[in-house]
Amino acid sequence: VSGGWELEVHGTEAKLLRKVAGERITVTFNINNSIPPSVDEDTQEDQKPDEQEPDITSTPNFVVEVVKDDTKQTLVLDCHYPEDEVGQEGEEESDIFTIREVSFQPTGEADWKDTNYTLNTDSLDWALYDHLMDFLADRGVDNAFADELIELSTALEHQEYIKFLEDLKSFVKCQ
Repeated sequence: VSGGWELEVHGTEAKLLRKVAGERITVTFNINNSIPPSVDEDTQEDQKPDEQEPDITSTPNFVVEVVKDDTKQTLVLDCHYPEDEVGQEGEEESDIFTIREVSFQPTGEADWKDTNYTLNTDSLDWALYDHLMDFLADRGVDNAFADELIELSTALEHQEYIKFLEDLKSFVKCQ
């Protein structure tokens, strides 16, 4: 991923880390359940033999954590790719990902607290939502980043799928 991100992969979970002007930005995602459901059988029946099936791409939910050096709180933004937006060309201004929830969590704690207020963006003023999207873009989390995240996640998912098939083959062959 361009922009100076460091990648850490632990099984199906991946983290992208970046430091910018006194802030630490972490983007975490898991490739499990990141492949959208396949097209309906009706559509496949209508498909002509020479038509290629659409590429399988991984569009995981991802969490952006922003930690400022001098605070004890982490701003957490839970993001996802809306199903109707992925893969659509057209409107250049449209964001390919959305922020679903925003919260503050104590910095350095492994488990987030359900007792901390979480703001669902469905009820958020559109101007504040736009400011949050700009806030992310200023830290390198924009449409270009989201596109690269899809490519990275798809590559990791394909790699894990191949490893799973190899493990399954070995397991079944074992007497």
